[in-house]
Amino acid sequence: MTLARPDDSVVIAVSGLNRGESPQPGGAVIESIRAHIPNAKFVGISYDPMETGIYSQGPDRVDAVYLFPYPGSGKQDYLARIREVHAREGLSLILPTLDSEFDNLIELRGELQELGIELVAPTANSFSERSKSRLGELCRKAGVAAPRTLPANDIPSAVQHGLEIGCPCYIKGRHYEAQFVETEAQLVAAFERIASMWGLPVLVQEAVFGEEYDVAAVAQDGDLVGAVTVRKLLRSKLGKGFGGVVVENPEIADITRRLVKELCWDGPLEIELVKPAGGPFVLFEINPRFPAWVSFAAKVGTNLPAWCAARALGMDPPALADCPAGTMFLRHCEDIVADISDLADLGIDRQLTNHTPGHGQMDGTADD
Repeated sequence: MTLARPDDSVVIAVSGLNRGESPQPGGAVIESIRAHIPNAKFVGISYDPMETGIYSQGPDRVDAVYLFPYPGSGKQDYLARIREVHAREGLSLILPTLDSEFDNLIELRGELQELGIELVAPTANSFSERSKSRLGELCRKAGVAAPRTLPANDIPSAVQHGLEIGCPCYIKGRHYEAQFVETEAQLVAAFERIASMWGLPVLVQEAVFGEEYDVAAVAQDGDLVGAVTVRKLLRSKLGKGFGGVVVENPEIADITRRLVKELCWDGPLEIELVKPAGGPFVLFEINPRFPAWVSFAAKVGTNLPAWCAARALGMDPPALADCPAGTMFLRHCEDIVADISDLADLGIDRQLTNHTPGHGQMDGTADD
């Protein structure tokens, strides 16, 4: 493999470090990239000192971690923190894995390039066109079935949409989270909670029942580069895939290609589909990042995160072999052993750093 830069000079910032009850993709992304760029340093972007991946010493470990302001605080606060971390770490690449981060980071792409930091994220136009509120329009253009989805900016309109669509239905945040509701009272409670967490509008979406499929993919300028499709076998209470089996389905592959082309997508994406009995595949949503199970595919030769990182860094990306149909994953939880002083230091100093990647526990150090 020919590298445009030595891999031990690569510093990659990754978010979404929680791998607990509601797992985020960051740890899986780190594990996948480390398999291809073993000497890279990984810097964790964290919003909560209790994110489990902060304390991992496995292949998903971070070599340093910094607490960031929540994305809702605005792009200037976010950029200020990036500058602080970059001054200490010399970031090569930021690979976000949480939906709420993309608004800020896409707007900051120019500033990041001036700092010499690459960003793995779609264009502003592509990101906007796949939003939950514009899902129906996208599906009409791409010829894909979609559930009825209506935006609501207050409780009365949410209740009215619920009556129009019919319960049960889903109440969804504009960036993240979906709650299944069966009564008006549940709808109102879900609206209030999701609006307070993710802002307005909140979306009321028709519930579609059937087999659930999840596609992890990467694209380049509207062309599909690689994809893995799983049928969900186990789900968490939030609908996260806790178990799945790889399937080869030409119809899903065609849907994926059409969506990628229509969006002129560049980078990672997750496509969630539902197949009702006797009906067509229905597009549930498109996320602008990898799913939390993506390291499973990397273990069997379809290393999508490493492909994205290598391409962004000017390195030779790995070959993407087909993930064999019938290959299954099951999520397995284990206890992480750490010292309470690490948690205390992170809460006080807003960072844990260790400049020897992967060796020993991280040391708490104060900001300069």
